[in-house]
Amino acid sequence: MTNDLVYQKFQHVLDETLIKEILKIGEFKKFKKDDIVIDVNQSLKYIPLLLSGSIKILRGDDEGYDLLIYFLEAGETCTMSLTCCMGTTKSKIRAVAEKESYLVMIPVEYMQKWFHSNESWRNFILESYQSRFNEMLETIDTLAFMKMDERLFKYLKDKTLLHNSNTLDTKHQDIAEDLHTSRVVISRLLKQLENEHKIKISRNKIEVLI
Repeated sequence: MTNDLVYQKFQHVLDETLIKEILKIGEFKKFKKDDIVIDVNQSLKYIPLLLSGSIKILRGDDEGYDLLIYFLEAGETCTMSLTCCMGTTKSKIRAVAEKESYLVMIPVEYMQKWFHSNESWRNFILESYQSRFNEMLETIDTLAFMKMDERLFKYLKDKTLLHNSNTLDTKHQDIAEDLHTSRVVISRLLKQLENEHKIKISRNKIEVLI
């Protein structure tokens, strides 16, 4: 199954020789929902390639609160972890499984080796940097220019795309933690969105209507 997932998700971006090497040296791991994949201040010895599921990338503050930066989907990697590995520094982010996820972990030394020797890997890494940079700019714009109710509705719509479903199985507290605010604020704004007929709320579920 894992071999098939590697080919399915990466054969369009990585050449055959490199995929065979990934299958040979990669370490396959499974993470349940809410498992920590990478933690803050962790020394990184492996680079994650996401085969299935999704992972949210969070940035923490000194008080222990996390802010959602972006989501990783199958076929992607976390360029923040790449940067830490290339600079031999500890992780500045926390990566948490949004749902059950399968990954293949690539030893750091291969990442650096392939970057210089394999064009398909180099292009994949550079394109990943560009995609994550664009997503970080979008996050900054959201924080700077959007009101909390607008941020919340965008967050919900993004999650429907991520899960390919208009109905989200989520708790108010989980949303509050992702958006770096309180559960009381989220509950109030969700009710406001429901009154505007944008969502429908039931127990631990939110249906996005538009």
